[in-house]
Amino acid sequence: EDESEEEPKLKYERLSNGVTEILQKDAASCMTVHEKFLALGTHYGKVYLLDVQGNITQKFDVSPVKINQISLDESGEHMGVCSEDGKVQVFGLYSAEEFHETFDCPIKIVAVHPHFIRSHFKQFVTGGKKLLLYERGWMNRWKPSVLHEGEGNIRNVKWRGHLIAWANNMGVKILDMISKQRITNVPRDDISLRPDMYPCSLCWKDNLTLIIGWGNSVKICSVKERHASEMRDLPNRYVEIVFQFDTEFYISGLAPICDQLVILSYVKEISEKTEVECCARPRLDIVQPLPESCEEISSDALTVRGFQENECRDYHLEYSEGESLFYIISPRDVVVAKERDQDDHIDWLLEKKKYEEALMAAEISQKTIKKHKILDIGLAYINHLVEKGEYDLAARKCQKILGKNTELWEFEVYKFKEIGQLKAISRYLPRRDPVLKPLIYEMVLHEFLESDYEGFATLIKEWPGDLYNNTIIVQAVVDHLKKDPQNRTLLRTLAELYTYDQRYGRALEIYLTLRHKDVFQLIHKHNLFSSIRDKIVLLMDFDSEKAVDMLLDNEDKISIDRVVEELENRPELQHVYLHKLFKRDHHKGQRYHEKQISLYAEYDRPNLLPFLRDSTHCPLEKALEICQQRNFVEETVYLLSRMGNSRSALKMIMEELQDVDKAIEFAKEQDDGELWEDLILYSIDKPPFITGLLNNIGTHVDPILLIHRIKEGMEIPNLRDSLVKILQDYNLQILLREGCKKILVADSLSLLKKMHRTQMKGVLVDEENICESCLSPILPSDASKSFNVVVFHCRHMFHKECLPVSNTVSPVQFCNICSAKHRGPGSAILEMKK
Repeated sequence: EDESEEEPKLKYERLSNGVTEILQKDAASCMTVHEKFLALGTHYGKVYLLDVQGNITQKFDVSPVKINQISLDESGEHMGVCSEDGKVQVFGLYSAEEFHETFDCPIKIVAVHPHFIRSHFKQFVTGGKKLLLYERGWMNRWKPSVLHEGEGNIRNVKWRGHLIAWANNMGVKILDMISKQRITNVPRDDISLRPDMYPCSLCWKDNLTLIIGWGNSVKICSVKERHASEMRDLPNRYVEIVFQFDTEFYISGLAPICDQLVILSYVKEISEKTEVECCARPRLDIVQPLPESCEEISSDALTVRGFQENECRDYHLEYSEGESLFYIISPRDVVVAKERDQDDHIDWLLEKKKYEEALMAAEISQKTIKKHKILDIGLAYINHLVEKGEYDLAARKCQKILGKNTELWEFEVYKFKEIGQLKAISRYLPRRDPVLKPLIYEMVLHEFLESDYEGFATLIKEWPGDLYNNTIIVQAVVDHLKKDPQNRTLLRTLAELYTYDQRYGRALEIYLTLRHKDVFQLIHKHNLFSSIRDKIVLLMDFDSEKAVDMLLDNEDKISIDRVVEELENRPELQHVYLHKLFKRDHHKGQRYHEKQISLYAEYDRPNLLPFLRDSTHCPLEKALEICQQRNFVEETVYLLSRMGNSRSALKMIMEELQDVDKAIEFAKEQDDGELWEDLILYSIDKPPFITGLLNNIGTHVDPILLIHRIKEGMEIPNLRDSLVKILQDYNLQILLREGCKKILVADSLSLLKKMHRTQMKGVLVDEENICESCLSPILPSDASKSFNVVVFHCRHMFHKECLPVSNTVSPVQFCNICSAKHRGPGSAILEMKK
């Protein structure tokens, strides 16, 4: 395999059928291509019309000698033929229209007008020693006129639109048929070559682009309009050579292909045996023209029949514009070159064993390819990978290539089994849409079970349990466990299989034995609480925190009493459970609070005091007994104070802890004068305690009481600082009192002024108001009569006579409704008389 070899651009096949038969007895001299048919001329003067497969459709006996040229109009209904004996014929293939002329010299070329079918374009040219134009005129007579002469034989003519290009011994000319002016002369470069042996090749790429090939020189000419200012006596068109380059070999024919060129070359080489120059196989090259050179795209040597005897003039290149077909004509052979399609591209890739690229190309062009199927290419790719030993890649490609075809999947699995590579394909087997036969999956699992427990466990975890017969696999695992009963991988896998089979009890036993993290998930998912009633200790030993959370979250399924009972022989686990229960709810486990005192004392003393503080169901005497037995001072102090024995608690702080700060803090909490007295009495002969008291009791007890009791001559550490602090605290208290007094006075004065302003405001009294005592209108209906009305600040109104007589000496009256006993908003503010 040659990795550097480039893919050819063209494919070749011989034109056979009728052509083979013709060339066995005759030799091809020229050919013209129409999109509907082919016209082949021979050395024996015959013209054959062929279909594109080479079958003969018509035959014309034109001359006994060589046919030099055949020309067709664009419609394919008129044909011009010239021969070596000077005969020229132009006739209709489907009509009686015909022109005959015989010249006294060989006629090398003939070209009919591209639109000859139209009546006003009945024109054709012939070329021998002169270039003659024939036009049909009055009475259907043909009138000849000389377009050019005097420069040797006319070797080639190409007519496109209104432009005729021809080549003679001196060069190439172009004639504008509209103006009847010759617009250019392109001289040939190598005049040493005989023009009859190395003829000029002409080809119109389009209506304004002419390609000239002569010898080993290529020129691409563009016909352009001349600007009006440059006209003078010049033709209105001119030619510009846009590309020019030389080739390695002599040119026998040219044809355009997109923006590139197809060049048929005549090749000579030195024979290795005789060391004499001889004819080699002709070459067909595709080149990309550049301004002064060209880039070779592809190059193919063609094995045509009789190439050893051919000359440059014996080869011709014709092409069909619409289909990119190129015909290489030689005396004994006609070869058709076609652009390679996607099927050809895939063929080449498969030949080079580039299967992945071939598969990609087929997928991209699946609507256009006719010869290949994506599945066939894919299967060939898989086989290729298997042959190379790339089993994992081959298995991976099965997913994409085999798709949902279960038969192909099963076939490939058996193929992998035959070569001992079931493991390679296991990861890529379909698990859903499609699903293969259970036997396939069981076969793979057995393969792993025999050689790779971890791989077996992975497959069991990844594959859905309905892919295979669970009972068969369980039995196989059990059989292997008989040989290795402690294998954790097999046990874990067996538990998973039991779970798939809904035998949760057995799965749970294995998980607990293995202390597997999924045990709690299994219990929750499948509601296995009835199965764990007797396995609570195992769960707690595995993960006490998760176990307790699960048990507390499911009290309705496993009661608190059942859990406590199960943990009776494991008090440390019992404590963990009851502690979390107490944290969640202080009252749920109240019946176990007495038990918890001992548990906290034994296993968790830091949480004993918070428990005693938060529990309202704890028997204090029992707790005090346990704390005193274990000499838990802080807990004992708390219990004594809670039981009302504050003096004993204080004594214990001072005697056991000897912590004056804690004693002072305790006395502050109890806020009992007798406790302070006990604290002072205990501290009076202990200088450090006195210092602590002086520093802290200033806000609760008068420091003078303590100072008076200090014995003369007693040395007290930091006494000066303590006295300074007492004075500072006293000054601070005085300042606070004065500040509060100022604030109170200011607020009282502000409120008094506000009340005064409010009471000084008038109150509206009108006929809608009523007396609150007699409920009659407050104002009399007769405004001329006199009346007395009393209005209080609470807006209640009374007739003077309706108010009861006051028994007090005070002149101030009060509203009976709002304030019968106290002065306030009900005091009278206005007495109206009239």
